[in-house]
Amino acid sequence: MIMKKWTLLLMIVCLTGITLPAMGAMSISKMRQNSRFLTDRMAHELRLTPQQYDDVYEVNYDFINNVRYLMDDVVRGYEYAQERYYDFLDVRNDDLRWILSSAQYRRFLATEHFYRPIYADHNGWQFRVFKVYTNVNFFFFGKPRHYATYCGGHYRTHFNNVSYYKTHYHDRYRHEVYKGNFRFRPDKPASPGNRPGRDFHVAAKPSPKDNRHPNVSSPSRPERPQMRSVKSSVRKDHPQVRTERKEQKSRTDKSRTERKRTGRNQ
Repeated sequence: MIMKKWTLLLMIVCLTGITLPAMGAMSISKMRQNSRFLTDRMAHELRLTPQQYDDVYEVNYDFINNVRYLMDDVVRGYEYAQERYYDFLDVRNDDLRWILSSAQYRRFLATEHFYRPIYADHNGWQFRVFKVYTNVNFFFFGKPRHYATYCGGHYRTHFNNVSYYKTHYHDRYRHEVYKGNFRFRPDKPASPGNRPGRDFHVAAKPSPKDNRHPNVSSPSRPERPQMRSVKSSVRKDHPQVRTERKEQKSRTDKSRTERKRTGRNQ
């Protein structure tokens, strides 16, 4: 009997150990690996300097860290998640403008697996760079200088929502900065063919919370006529009702008296 209990407990522990990682969000270790892999390929194709390599790693780390909890709702088509995703993508692409030279940034814009890093894969999501570079264990360069220590300290929320790389640009770089359009937001459209939604191919829909709690004050829902509620709320024994009944009875009696009197005269 005791052996059966221990066997059952061991099976539960094993199943828990197998299923929890699949259900949870991307781990910190996996996030660092993905950030390094994307940065390594950018360094190879865009010919980054060692300083650029370290800075681009930070930017990619911050982007992946911000979107990793959103992506399940993004691929389900929830509008709030898609809007947040493209906001974070705009921030990432803006930060990169201050690190990459104008020529490098133009090549970056023309390379879809860098400019649009994530896409929907059936019911999940994946990085486009893995479609181009399938050997995930090969790297052109070593780890970034602060691969194991960077934790988002240079993200712009720590600098009054101004890009850290913009404020430190003159201390690190002297190249020309790209000044063209790079955004995905609908109010600031990107170049032709690059529009929000193309990455995920799902129709936008309200968030689950909105579906459970519809907006009852929406102008599309007409209000009920006030007369109906007033009429239904008046009681038969209300003084106003009694007065109206007396007046109606008096008019009826008067009408009958007039008809009798007219009949006699005839």
